[in-house]
Amino acid sequence: MVALALLVSGCASFPEVRQADWTEQPRLQPQGGPPPGGGGGSGGGGGQQQRPNTPVPPPDGCKDFDPAVVATCLDQVAAIAVLPDGQSALAAERVSGRIFKVQPGQAPVEFARIPVDGATGGGLTGLALSPSYVEDGLVFAYITTGADNRVVRIAKGDGPKPVLTGIPRGPRNNGGALAKDRTGALLVATGNAGNGNSANDPASLAGKVLRITTSGKPAEGNPTASSAVIANGLTSPGGICSTSDHRSTWVTDRTDKQDVVYKLAMGKPLGTPAWTWPDRPGVAGCAAYTDRLSVALTAGAGMFNLALSNTGAFTGRPETTLKGVYGQLGGVDLAPDGNSWVGTLNKAGGKPVSSDDRVFVLPPQGGGGGGND
Repeated sequence: MVALALLVSGCASFPEVRQADWTEQPRLQPQGGPPPGGGGGSGGGGGQQQRPNTPVPPPDGCKDFDPAVVATCLDQVAAIAVLPDGQSALAAERVSGRIFKVQPGQAPVEFARIPVDGATGGGLTGLALSPSYVEDGLVFAYITTGADNRVVRIAKGDGPKPVLTGIPRGPRNNGGALAKDRTGALLVATGNAGNGNSANDPASLAGKVLRITTSGKPAEGNPTASSAVIANGLTSPGGICSTSDHRSTWVTDRTDKQDVVYKLAMGKPLGTPAWTWPDRPGVAGCAAYTDRLSVALTAGAGMFNLALSNTGAFTGRPETTLKGVYGQLGGVDLAPDGNSWVGTLNKAGGKPVSSDDRVFVLPPQGGGGGGND
């Protein structure tokens, strides 16, 4: 019960929310970067030389003049894990299974390459650092193989080692997401593998939120000691994220009828969504501030922001930023300084420019409340 309180304190019930009518906010324009020919590396200057209202030249091959862009010419960045220094990150390509270390002013450096099957919506879709990453350098990934979906452990220069295997694989909805809770347990969001009944089947790991140790065992404090399952009812999750105080944990999901975000209450079905998108803009990764939830959109090609009250309920009007600026957005992770690191998915049916796919850094929009601890 102690771990339950640490993970989702205040989450015994879903918040009272109402989707009021709203109008889309003005488009956030990219901030100006260095003039053509200036700077170096494959990305920009990481936002250190921003000049608002100055037009950004179009990319020239893999060179991108937007100072927020830190990596270019990647392929479908489905997951990101910011490193402890807050100045670099690991970016995962969904289809190739490659993981790159990316940082401003330097070309991406390959960290690992994992054999994956990206043909049915899966591939490499989740990343999380070890709770003791500074000491052990380990990274966890959610992947699709030819036989199953699974969580694996990676050390630089070494092949993947299985952590949790046997998560059902099917003709679709194979993607998943990873995060950590305050205790260091891994939170794993799994798709239903194309079988809607499996999400409510207690014997199946599909369509669930799992909470496991770094060795793949059910974590201490789970509702059922022998089970990794802490919530059920997912279809095709895009991201899982917690506020820095860990009072609220959110899971985005793409159902057959609408896109949704759930507030996680451990040990209960996900139930009524906290927010819905009937137009299905393709919810992906998320960043949870103490005063705002930001959700990346693929087809919606922007960042959807929902203000949070101090009780964890949505308040005010939502705001869509970055509409069409970087195209389809995918993986997101929140840095300790409050910046969001975001990957694009424009090579997955979008409108890629020459420098796609990219990773860029987004400063807090309208507040923030701090990054991950």
